[in-house]
Amino acid sequence: MKGIADTGFIVAAGDRDDRYHEWAVELAHRVNEPLLTCEAVLAEAAFQLRSSAYVLTLVEDGLLQVAFDLSDNLRQVTELAKRYDDRKPDLADLCLIRMSELYPRHMLITVDVRDFRIYRRNKREPIPLLFPPRVQ
Repeated sequence: MKGIADTGFIVAAGDRDDRYHEWAVELAHRVNEPLLTCEAVLAEAAFQLRSSAYVLTLVEDGLLQVAFDLSDNLRQVTELAKRYDDRKPDLADLCLIRMSELYPRHMLITVDVRDFRIYRRNKREPIPLLFPPRVQ
């Protein structure tokens, strides 16, 4: 499966009390190539889980791969920030939108469907999402 990991997926996998924990763990076991992500997502997940060590282990073990350089994409991310200013997206979300443009065959793995159903890549295209069945 080709995927881009959002913060919610990582947090759910690492927090046994998260309502999506079982879904995230099951999905992680099915992954056969690294899920792409960005440093902003890793920072959010480490903060929410209160464990940088756990998040870094996911990278070391090959479940996650950092595949985004903000400095190379600053202009596009800035444009996205302006376009979606009314929704007040965080930096991680903006980077993920841009990553979906750079990796169009990858699904975004998230629990945040409310925002990502509104965000568009390449200005008009819906972002393909993979999310838990109970999230609507």
